[in-house]
Amino acid sequence: MNDCIVIIPTYNEIENIESIVRAVLSQHKPFHLLIIDDNSPDRTANKVVALQEEYPGRLFLEKREKKSGLGTAYVHGFKWALERKYDFIFEMDADFSHNPNDLEKLYDACHFGGADLAIGSRYVKGVNVVNWPLSRVLMSYFASVYVKFITGMKIHDATAGFVCYKRAVLEKINLDKIKFVGYAFQIEMKYRTYCNKFEITEVPIIFTDRTKGVSKMSNAIIKEAILGVISLRLKKLFNTL
Repeated sequence: MNDCIVIIPTYNEIENIESIVRAVLSQHKPFHLLIIDDNSPDRTANKVVALQEEYPGRLFLEKREKKSGLGTAYVHGFKWALERKYDFIFEMDADFSHNPNDLEKLYDACHFGGADLAIGSRYVKGVNVVNWPLSRVLMSYFASVYVKFITGMKIHDATAGFVCYKRAVLEKINLDKIKFVGYAFQIEMKYRTYCNKFEITEVPIIFTDRTKGVSKMSNAIIKEAILGVISLRLKKLFNTL
């Protein structure tokens, strides 16, 4: 059995889904791929079902009844992967903002480099973001500065969504306690990994904004992240994390 599974949550990604599936599954390392689709009205899941005939035993689909947030999608995927004994579990977006060619860099950092969590980082070596307006770059960059200040984590890209976990990390974290859904979910997972004293490594990548489809960013997601960081720190201080 393959030891690596890439998890991609989708909602209305019909413009990207076939290309991202083919790109992930054409890598030199034979990754498996799990799509978590939130009942996309544009029939993203139907395209995945059609592609499964071409990639038997490598492409999997979990279809949920409604749009329930990024965090719950990943938790669903983590549990699915742990049940099937994968050793390396990846997160990435469907829109090519994360380059599938970088998957092996994250794998190498965990498999050969000793990392328990490898982060595809936009900011570990300068600012490596393409096609974002300056305001979005500044918001993202200073969000990570803010997270570092509040939590004490020495991570340059705390909101990154392109990562690889060793299964031991996800086995240690109580996934049923994860409640955040947007950027705050990404921060929470890294903070729980950090608090459990796992080794975290940042791998430099170039992040390219989507050219197809619509961003899922919202003011509610930003607010959740700002308040969520404080909540996580307080839980840690009072031993309720």
